[in-house]
Amino acid sequence: MIVAKRKPIDEIKEMLKPYQKILVLGCGSCVAICMAGGEKEAGLLATELAMAFELDKTPKQIDNLTILRQCDKEYIEEVKDKLKGYDAILSIACGVGVQYTAEALGGEKILLPGLNTTFLGATVEAGTWAERCRACGDCVLAEYGGVCPITMCSKSLMNGPCGGHEKGKCEVDRNRDCGWVLIYERLKKLNKLELLTAIHKPKNYGAVKRPDKIVHEAYQTPQITQIKEAK
Repeated sequence: MIVAKRKPIDEIKEMLKPYQKILVLGCGSCVAICMAGGEKEAGLLATELAMAFELDKTPKQIDNLTILRQCDKEYIEEVKDKLKGYDAILSIACGVGVQYTAEALGGEKILLPGLNTTFLGATVEAGTWAERCRACGDCVLAEYGGVCPITMCSKSLMNGPCGGHEKGKCEVDRNRDCGWVLIYERLKKLNKLELLTAIHKPKNYGAVKRPDKIVHEAYQTPQITQIKEAK
């Protein structure tokens, strides 16, 4: 899932200074799971901001609303009319949601980011998320026992560890496990250590063209295209 964290309140206040009527728009998907941008967080942030501006003697109207996904046009369409009356929308979705909502509204409404999007990760335990994927577009997990060297190694090394690891820890951060020790231990457990003898070519970072786009063939049949055009 996409993991994000809320921007500092002072930074958010500075962005909102020029506007009087503001909507905090939450997203009920990834950022809700990491407790950064869901319905609860939207309500709390709206209240916190209203109180902060009140204390500064610059009161503003700050409302909140949460939709299921800000990266899906159908959910934005459902609330489009509700968004019209605001001077600015503070989106607490990931960077994709902020951009897509602005685009879906025709670029006519000011969208401001309330979160910093950090990485693609997994829930390690309650309240803790860890990066597991760089979305590189050329997955090599099959060759490394399901441990990604691009993500788990601080230097993204493809052919073994650097000389700085010590006692299973990374030289960049001694509190972090060395990615290549993790790979070795996983392959050992799987009885696949022979995979370490392969020499891997440099990573193909050109596998993904930024900004990329994927079109699913199943949705591009002549019949479906005709239906879309008819609408």
